[in-house]
Amino acid sequence: MKTLEQHLAQYAAYHRDRRNIISHFIGIPLIVLAVAIVLSRPGFEWAGLWYSPALVVACAASLFYLRLDIALGVLMTLLLGLCVYTGAALAQQSTAQWLGWGLGLFVVGWVIQFVGHYFEGRKPAFVDDIMGLAVGPLFVVAEAAFLLGLCKDLERSVVASAGPTCIRKA
Repeated sequence: MKTLEQHLAQYAAYHRDRRNIISHFIGIPLIVLAVAIVLSRPGFEWAGLWYSPALVVACAASLFYLRLDIALGVLMTLLLGLCVYTGAALAQQSTAQWLGWGLGLFVVGWVIQFVGHYFEGRKPAFVDDIMGLAVGPLFVVAEAAFLLGLCKDLERSVVASAGPTCIRKA
């Protein structure tokens, strides 16, 4: 299995334009939330918790993130927990509300992503490596940490491999 640095550097190579990175700060959370919403049916309540495919996927993703890095993995687990919680609440609404929110957020999220990749001038990372779908949310959290001045060694490693961010001419 690749290291955290390897995953982030490979993903970052497709995301060096700042406008694309900004689009990912919006698009990826919308997509992750949408997937949690859609996968929250079928489900059942037991002991005050909603059990669904969304919970299974979130647990598997959390294990992947925790295996790569404890601190970022804990943060990702908390964020995924919020998405699953929201998905569970919407799964118990009418089918129109559940699907409306799930599919609507999914489409809007991907439109935003593709606008970002237009600025980048490159295809999305997952086209070449399906793991990009799992690494994308972690990339957004890591980029947020970098903006806050955290994880400096990780940031240096990613930039050394992928290059600096810039604004490219479309």
